[in-house]
Parts: sequence; structure tokens; C-alpha cells
Amino acid sequence: MAWVSLVLAGLFETFGVLMINKFHKDRDWKSIVLLVIGFGASFTFLSLAMKTLPMGTAYAIWTGIGASGGAILGMVLYGESKDWRRIIFIGMVIFAAIGLRLVS
Repeated sequence: MAWVSLVLAGLFETFGVLMINKFHKDRDWKSIVLLVIGFGASFTFLSLAMKTLPMGTAYAIWTGIGASGGAILGMVLYGESKDWRRIIFIGMVIFAAIGLRLVS
């Protein structure tokens, strides 16, 4: 259950990052509400995961999901660079998270 909570925390972190970008562009109340909900849910699920998982592992995976998710969605939704080197490094972050899961 802790790993499910951790993945959810990372996904909500990615959602929160998307809402930061939306708020920056729109400056409306809906964006700020969704931003707060996204990060609030992210921290809540991270807290649940950290009841069982070591802090370093949980934090590394949470940030890895958030960073790679934000980069991938930036490429898909906002036309950010899809350079092959960028994709390789995003893949390395994802594989590092999987590696931490395998050794934890």
C-alpha cells in the first residue's frame, strides 16, 4: 500500500506542477484551487508512504516521478524540446526510481 501511495503522491506532484504553469498563464481562482489540491494530495500521499518506506527512498522516488512527469507532460502538452538526450535522461530518472523500488 505504501508504494501505491507513493506513486499517487508523485502523480499528484506532476498535476500540481501542471497547475503552476496553468496559473502562471491564466491567473484565475480555479487554477490556484487545483494547484493547492494537487500539492495537498501529493504531500498527504507522501506522508502515508513514509510511514512504511524509508525517507530517502520515498523522497527520491516522489521527486523522480514529479520531475520526469513534469518534463514528459511539458513535451506533450506545451511543445518543449523532445531532444533524444533529454528523453534519455528522463528515462534514467525513471529507471533509477524503479531500481530503488527493486532494492527496497
